[in-house]
Amino acid sequence: RWFKGNTHTHTLNSDGDSTPDDVVRWYREHGYQFLVLSDHNFLTKTDALNALHGADNKFLVVPGEEVTDTFADTSLHINGLGVRAEVEPQHGTSVLDVLQRNVDAIRRAAGVPHINHPNFRWSITADELRQVRNNRLLEIYNGHPEVNNVGGGGIPGMEEVWDAVLSSGTLVYGIAVDDAHTFKQPGNPNVAGPGRGWVAVRAERLDASAILDALDRGDFYASTGVELADYQVTPTSMTVAVKPTAFSKYRVQFIGRGGRVLK
Repeated sequence: RWFKGNTHTHTLNSDGDSTPDDVVRWYREHGYQFLVLSDHNFLTKTDALNALHGADNKFLVVPGEEVTDTFADTSLHINGLGVRAEVEPQHGTSVLDVLQRNVDAIRRAAGVPHINHPNFRWSITADELRQVRNNRLLEIYNGHPEVNNVGGGGIPGMEEVWDAVLSSGTLVYGIAVDDAHTFKQPGNPNVAGPGRGWVAVRAERLDASAILDALDRGDFYASTGVELADYQVTPTSMTVAVKPTAFSKYRVQFIGRGGRVLK
């Protein structure tokens, strides 16, 4: 099954404007199947939230934390999905050292790391990203208006950064997230609101272990709008069927290195 979820969201427990209950309620009511709460350097307990909002194979709240660290004038944020305990910022002697120490600490806490918004304050380069070990997830799209997804001033956007990391031989999967902080100004594009980017995870069941394992092995797709109806792979081809919208319906078939779009 495919499960739609968001892995980066904030509440009043850090710098969000709404309670965990209100945040979870928004995602449940807007068609998501899972949500990771990821407050800065704070691990929100999810047992009571799941008792209230959770439902077998319908909705799940996953614990998480945005481990928030710095080096010099950089801002280095790494999400820990499913961590069993709060992870303290590890600090370090360079940008790469801080990233690696925090990724390792998240793994020790049985969590799945993902590196957040590298272009926020122009903090992390492609060269640094390609050297991080044991991290498989990287934010390519972040819904916060201040994270510079498309680059600027001679600094590449995140799609180009991802391409450079992959071309260097480092395997990392691209994800899309809300990074939502503001739930009380619906429709305002100038705030970090919800519903802008998500992942659709393919897993056998809706539980934290299955969802996190699928994310860590790349069994998902990220989107800011398009939803897939089907995805099939054979030894010679990959076929993607896109859910119809009011505007179009496409089936994309990739054969080897080529591809074609059929209307």
